[in-house]
Amino acid sequence: MLSDEGYLLLHEVRLRGLLEIEDGSEHARHVTTLTEAGFVVPVRAAIRITPDGRAAHEHWARVAMGSEVEAAVTRGYERFLPINVEFLRICNDWQVRPGNVPNDHGDAAYDWTVIDRLRNLDERTAPVVRRVARAVARFDAYPRRLRAALRRVDEGEREWFTSPRIDSYHTVWMQLHEDLLLALGKSREHEPQA
Repeated sequence: MLSDEGYLLLHEVRLRGLLEIEDGSEHARHVTTLTEAGFVVPVRAAIRITPDGRAAHEHWARVAMGSEVEAAVTRGYERFLPINVEFLRICNDWQVRPGNVPNDHGDAAYDWTVIDRLRNLDERTAPVVRRVARAVARFDAYPRRLRAALRRVDEGEREWFTSPRIDSYHTVWMQLHEDLLLALGKSREHEPQA
């Protein structure tokens, strides 16, 4: 049986795919426990979840079926879905301009219209996620992480919009989406597409 901190670390590994661990970090003790349990394996300076880890994580991440918590998460997920379709369109428009032309970010007016759409979407998303977080505490950090990425975009750091190599808005959004699915035991295959 893992501690709450151990499960949260396993959760982070599951959402990120690979999680880099620095020597002497606060996670080191939990990494040892997760490795000994067969839930993660080292990959260079990182760890990756194993099939046993994935199974244990899915059991931990899934909220109790038929519970009030599940009902609250379901309501949040249902509100999230149309916003997600809009988010995917915004990301597309950030990367590709009308006429299917790659966005070289040379047109500041165009970029700011896309950023304004993202800001508007963020303002509508945060209350939905906060309601989910009242039922499942691990969702509490998402609005803060999304806003942090949005601030970086506002400051002109374009990579903080969609780069997969950092905690960009898109990266955190995808983790939020996956977390909602995990909490409800769902998959993306049955969702509306952009």
